[in-house]
Amino acid sequence: MVDVEPDKDLAAVARLRSAPLVFGAGATVGILGGLIGLGGAEFRLPLLISMFGFAALSAVILNKAMSLVVVVTALPARLAAVSFGDLGAHWTIAVNLLAGSLLGAWAGASWAVRMRSATLYKVLAALMVAAAAALVVTHTTAIGSADLPGPVQVVAGVVAGFGIGVVAAIMGVAGGELLIPTIVLLFGADIKLAGSLSLLVSLPTMLVAFTRYSRDGSFAVLGANRRFAALMATGSITGALLGGLLLGVIPDLVLIPALAVILLVSAVKVARHT
Repeated sequence: MVDVEPDKDLAAVARLRSAPLVFGAGATVGILGGLIGLGGAEFRLPLLISMFGFAALSAVILNKAMSLVVVVTALPARLAAVSFGDLGAHWTIAVNLLAGSLLGAWAGASWAVRMRSATLYKVLAALMVAAAAALVVTHTTAIGSADLPGPVQVVAGVVAGFGIGVVAAIMGVAGGELLIPTIVLLFGADIKLAGSLSLLVSLPTMLVAFTRYSRDGSFAVLGANRRFAALMATGSITGALLGGLLLGVIPDLVLIPALAVILLVSAVKVARHT
């Protein structure tokens, strides 16, 4: 049985059964993410709610499952771009962030399953606005190292990791858009290394949130929509590869504001969803 909200008509169900539409939506999300070097899950979430008619929590769980697939697929390619020696030399960064993000992921998923649907829609909308702001700031501002003392840096890493874990769990995203600038700012890592380290933090963080969601009855949405999730995830991976090839083709001066506007419009639609 498809998890469709009661105010949706039969067209929503028909769209769920349209393989080209589902694949195309996933590919579009992947391209948008690939153009800025991310997975694009922030753009997938509003599509699951507004286009395909999933309830808020079901959309988050589906988004989390597909984000997990995309991250696992991207991990080998990303690790090939940065040597294991470089990653090994900076393993403390990942551990520092994980100390907070694992707890944050469990807490965020716990809060999401307990929220009233109307409240969750508003929280998701607010997070989309925050994601739009983060997108603009991180791609238009040169991020330097905060150069914090050792103990302060560790505490800041745990706190930042917790917050990122909460956001990633509630939105069903990998959190790379927050992890990468955090790693650069707090630990002074270069952007390429930060991207690989973010995946090492994202994967276990997502698994913790996924485990927490699996204990809720809404997790059944995955079993009921396996084909849908597989199609959209495949489209997202395909689109991300294509978007990566197009990286730099569209100037950031045009691309970033356009993506931010998409997120803001999506946030308004989700906030008004009932």
